[in-house]
Amino acid sequence: MPVAAADTQGAAPTLPPDDPLRRALHDEVHSRPAARVRLPACVRYVAVLNDGVSRADEARHLATLPDAMPAGAGAMTEPYLRVRLPGAMLRREHHSEFTRYTLVTSQPATAGRGQAVPPRWWAGIPGRLFAAIELTLEEGDLSDLPAVLGELRQGFGGDEVVASLLGDGYALAVTDFRVAADGVERIVVRCAPGTSATRAGRIVQRLLELETYRLMALRGLPASKALAGPLGVAEADLVAITAQTVDQHSADADLLARLTLLAARIEQATAANGYRFSATAAYHAIVQQRIAELCERAVPGTQALGVFMQRRLTPAMATVASTAQRLAALSQRIERAGALLRTRVDIATEAQNQQLLEKLTRGQDLQLRLQSTVEGLSIAAISYYVVSLVLYGAKAAKAAGLPLEPELLAGAAIPLVLWGVWHTVRNIHRALRAGG
Repeated sequence: MPVAAADTQGAAPTLPPDDPLRRALHDEVHSRPAARVRLPACVRYVAVLNDGVSRADEARHLATLPDAMPAGAGAMTEPYLRVRLPGAMLRREHHSEFTRYTLVTSQPATAGRGQAVPPRWWAGIPGRLFAAIELTLEEGDLSDLPAVLGELRQGFGGDEVVASLLGDGYALAVTDFRVAADGVERIVVRCAPGTSATRAGRIVQRLLELETYRLMALRGLPASKALAGPLGVAEADLVAITAQTVDQHSADADLLARLTLLAARIEQATAANGYRFSATAAYHAIVQQRIAELCERAVPGTQALGVFMQRRLTPAMATVASTAQRLAALSQRIERAGALLRTRVDIATEAQNQQLLEKLTRGQDLQLRLQSTVEGLSIAAISYYVVSLVLYGAKAAKAAGLPLEPELLAGAAIPLVLWGVWHTVRNIHRALRAGG
C-alpha cells in the first residue's frame, strides 16, 4: 500500500525543504493561461512601453476601473493579471520592456467598441503607446473564399489587404497592417462554424503577439540607421590610423591617442545599442515562431500574412544584424590595430633601452679606464711618499752617526716600494671582488 503525504499536523515531512525559487519557477508555466474567446467577440488591445513605469503605477490605474474584480487570488501588482468587468475580461501582462492590455468583449464591433472600459481609461494608461489593435472575430461560412475576402475587404475601405487561411482552413484572417485615423490597427478574423473558444483564443494570442513582437523587433532599426554615418567615419579613421602605423616616421604617441579615442567611441556605441540589437534578434525569432504556429495557407488574390511580414521585416532585421556585426568587427579591428601599435611602441622602447644600455656600457668602460689611470697615479703617489719617508729616515740615521748614503738607499728602495704598493692595491681589489 503506497504511503501518502503527511496530512495531519505534527506528521514528519516527506520531502526536503523547498528551494526559494521552486514555487515561482514551477508556477511560471501557469502564469499565462491560454485565453478562451467565445464567438462573436471584439478584442481591444493596447501595448505600451513601460520604461519608468512601475507595477504599482499600473495597479493604481487598474484600480480606477469601475466594478473591476481581479480574477483568482493574484494581487493587482502581479505581472500577469485578469480583471473581470461587466460583460468583458481585461488581461494585463507586464513584460520587461512593455505592458499589454487586452480587453475581450462578447459584443460585436458594430455595437460599440470597448464600451466596458471608458475611453479616458485607455488614454490614461501609464507608458508610451506603440501598438493599438482592434481584432474582430465572427463566425461564418468559408466555402467561397473570394466572396468572403471581398466582403471583409469592404471593412478596410476596399484597400489592398493581406489575408491567410489559418490551420486546416478553420479561420480566415484579414488585415491591411495600417494605422487608421483613430490610431488603431484593425484585424478581422472569420472563423468556421463550430470553432471552439480555445481555438479562437489561440488565434487571438498569436495574431496579437505577431504584431507586437514585429513592432518591438523594428525598434532596433532607427538606432541602426543612426549609426550608419558614425560607423562609416570610424571605419575611415581606422583605415587612416592603420596606414600611418605602417609609416615608420609617424608619431606613435599621437597614433595611440587617436586609436584610444576611436575605441572609446565604438565602445560607447556598443554599450548604448548592444541591448537593443540583441533584443531585436530575440523579438524577430519570436515573430518567426508565431508565423510558423499560424500554419497559414495563402488565399488566391492576396499575400499571406507571414509572406507579407517576412518580405518587409527581413530587410530591416538584416540591416540591424549588419550594424551589430559592423560594431563587433570594428571593435575587433581596433583591438588588433591597438595590439600592433603597442607592439611597435614596445619595439621602439626596447631599441631606446638598448641604446641607453650601450651608452651606459661605454660610460662604464670609460669609468674603468679612468679608474685604472687614477689607480696608477695613486700607486706612484703612494710610492713617492713612501720613498720620501725612506729618504728622510736615512738622513736622520746618517745624522745620528750611521754610515748611510740616504740618496742611494732611497733609490734602491724605489723598486721594492713600487712592487709593495702595487701588490697591496691588487690584494684590496681581490678582496672587494670576493666580497661583491
